[in-house]
Amino acid sequence: MKAFMADASRHKRKDEMVRTTLNIIRDLIYEADDILTDCIIHDDYRKENSYLRKFSAREKYFRYKTVEKLKKINFQIEKMKGTLPPYFQMMAIYRDQEQKRCSRRWTSPVFDESSIIGLRDDEKKIINWILPPTIAPIKIVIIGMGGLGKTTIAKIIFNHEMIKARFQKKIWVSVSQTVNEESIFKSMLKQLGEDITALDEGQILQKIQMTLLNCSFLLVMDDVWSVADGWWNKLSDGLPKSERHRNAIIITTRDKAVAKEMGVKESQIHHPKILNEQESWSLFTKFAFLPNEEMKLYPELKEVAKNIIRKCQGLPLAIKTISCLLRTKNKSISVWRGICDNFLEELCRRGSEGSVIASLQLSYDELPIRLKNCLLCCSICPEDSNISADWLIRWWVGEGFIEYKEIETAYNYLSELADRCLIEVVKKRDYDGKVHLIKMHDLVRDLIIKIAEDEAFCSSRPNQKIHRLAITESMDLNQLNYYSRLRSLLVQTSCPLQLENKIDMARFNSLRVLDLSYTLLGATSIKELFEWISSLKRLSYLKLTGNNELEKVPRSIGKLKTLEVLIFSLCKNLKQLPVEINSLQKLKILDVRCCPILSLPPGLSKLTNLQELSGFNMSSGCHLHELRCLKQLVVLKIQLTSTSKIQDD
Repeated sequence: MKAFMADASRHKRKDEMVRTTLNIIRDLIYEADDILTDCIIHDDYRKENSYLRKFSAREKYFRYKTVEKLKKINFQIEKMKGTLPPYFQMMAIYRDQEQKRCSRRWTSPVFDESSIIGLRDDEKKIINWILPPTIAPIKIVIIGMGGLGKTTIAKIIFNHEMIKARFQKKIWVSVSQTVNEESIFKSMLKQLGEDITALDEGQILQKIQMTLLNCSFLLVMDDVWSVADGWWNKLSDGLPKSERHRNAIIITTRDKAVAKEMGVKESQIHHPKILNEQESWSLFTKFAFLPNEEMKLYPELKEVAKNIIRKCQGLPLAIKTISCLLRTKNKSISVWRGICDNFLEELCRRGSEGSVIASLQLSYDELPIRLKNCLLCCSICPEDSNISADWLIRWWVGEGFIEYKEIETAYNYLSELADRCLIEVVKKRDYDGKVHLIKMHDLVRDLIIKIAEDEAFCSSRPNQKIHRLAITESMDLNQLNYYSRLRSLLVQTSCPLQLENKIDMARFNSLRVLDLSYTLLGATSIKELFEWISSLKRLSYLKLTGNNELEKVPRSIGKLKTLEVLIFSLCKNLKQLPVEINSLQKLKILDVRCCPILSLPPGLSKLTNLQELSGFNMSSGCHLHELRCLKQLVVLKIQLTSTSKIQDD
């Protein structure tokens, strides 16, 4: 089912039937996952209580309910069989259209030099890389998100007078997503002025090599997405390696992994920067007005123009797209405000293949499904915020997107998303170089918010079909009564929220992830809160960071047999954990940092799956020997003070 969804999601924007089919399948997967989880929980319960009879009334009832649920899912699948055959025919058509569309997406080295703004530093840097004499061919890659100006920079270099004087031959190849190596090789040979008639692929490569053998050349490979099928190795092996000539290859791509596979050194990777405020303004005014118009003729539009530019976040293609749209509109403040207020919708409406949203959508569509889910989680984070890698990864563990033992893989996911230019690494950890903080360009964030809401994946806006909800300051918590499908409920606000006991918490029986950090309980007592929490039998992640009303964790916490992540950090009045915490056999992460806990409960060695313990307090009577039996422990964060004593006991 998941493989089917991964294929179908690329075409869901084109057909309502595709969207409907995907929504049904997605819900079936969630229901099936609930059944599987319940079976695992039930089996664990039976193992713990071996005295229970195999065919007790309780056992029979559970099996009966499970069978009924499975029948319901099978009935839905049978119902879909009638719609899937025409769907598969449609998918075949879409794939054919996609191939033709991708093969039509091409670039050329032709450009309007007068429209170049803010790229002169990029030009100077790359020219200085190319011009010094070198024996081996120099490979340079320009990496960046869609719409950043990679192709434009390559065009500037390709047409530069010093480059023309340096190289005897220049070749521009537009690669794109669907690689047709024969077309690439023929295009190269044509640009070299050679006849390609009646030549097979091997002969074409040989002809390219012979033509370039006795001359210096510049080869631009624009818009490279993948080299997986070996086309680049064939071409690279066929290029002459003469020491008499100084050759250069320039590659543009959105993926750093592609650059590495093509043999580019780290020192010759160029990352273009977004435009600054002045450059953004210059580019905007150049395209927003006709030649006989100027911004100074419309002073009333200046502020709204600045707001529009601010939303473009320095992305050249976004600025050019929106300014070209405004060029065709009346110079009316109401019209411009309307476009500013509906910024993303306007960019989507101009959804041609060359638009900024279409460009960013291509990057998302190319992601494997494991990365799509992880990226969509970022959509609930506030605008312009730095996102904690630890917070994200722990959420992924709670959702089951990754296993904790795959923690290294999770950090690799973040690095891969950064390499694909969909997130930006703000900070790395000093001690191991792993990603610590990330952020997203506003337009990427806007796009994934739209995708996440369309797929009912997650949102911070009311939607009864949503499966993951972020609580914000403006949200009416009474609306939570209508969110019975929730799998994740997370607080995403810097302001404390009042959690009223009139909310029907029992409806959230599918919750896997619950984050109530910094939440004020109002009329709800700690005991009542934990009575509700302990009824969430599928819960695998609980975070109560910064809850100052919490002094002692109730014993009912021991009922959460599926809990894998438990976080009480920054609860400044929390002094005691109950011994029942030792019954959480699946617990992998326990975080009690910055809590005045006097001692961890005896019997901690029973947590045989614990892999991360944060906040182990050496000044409060805790001893390292208590951790000897935790064979799976890989991360231990110790809390030390001036009175701490580490004894070899």
